[in-house]
Amino acid sequence: MEKSTVKLDVLRFVGSNEFSSSTMKAMETVPRHRFVLVEQQIVAYENHPLPIGYGQTISQPYIVAFMTDILHIDAKHRILEVGTGSGYQAAILSEVAQEVYSIEVIKELADKAKRRLQEIEYTNVHTKLGDGYYGWDEYAPYDGIIVTAVSEKVPPPLVEQLKNNGRMIIPIGTEYTPQNLVLLTKNSKGITHTEHVLPVRFVPLTGRH
Repeated sequence: MEKSTVKLDVLRFVGSNEFSSSTMKAMETVPRHRFVLVEQQIVAYENHPLPIGYGQTISQPYIVAFMTDILHIDAKHRILEVGTGSGYQAAILSEVAQEVYSIEVIKELADKAKRRLQEIEYTNVHTKLGDGYYGWDEYAPYDGIIVTAVSEKVPPPLVEQLKNNGRMIIPIGTEYTPQNLVLLTKNSKGITHTEHVLPVRFVPLTGRH
């Protein structure tokens, strides 16, 4: 597997004291330049989002680290990602989780991400073309769920597919109104609690819903 050979500028922004050692190791390991457009590779490690085509973006490294870390992933966890995009967030997740299941609604992005992840040998990442609003029921329940596009509300199918004692991180809002990352936790009895944790800006969740 190819590892990152570039000293990550992102480490200046992420800060090793803020996130877990497993998250920081993943951020150092994954070659971010492989997940951006060729013309963007010179700025791949700077701390801001970049366009990846089809009206979509790759999130800034700090947000990728934040969303990964807040799920409290361990090496035995199965994680669902809604919005594969370039495949970068899935690659980060694969470094800390046992299995990652990632859904992308845009075929061109789904195909490119699948090839890219296979080329870099992220063998524990499984991708699917589909509407992420409805999750991936076949492999549910999940220990953690991460949504990388903004939704007006938490999709009920994702709540159903989250394990008891699981955690979900999702941006809530609209394209034209304020957005916040929301942490949804489900306790041992299946009761959920939500908490606004960070203002953000994401592209909209798309699909039949």
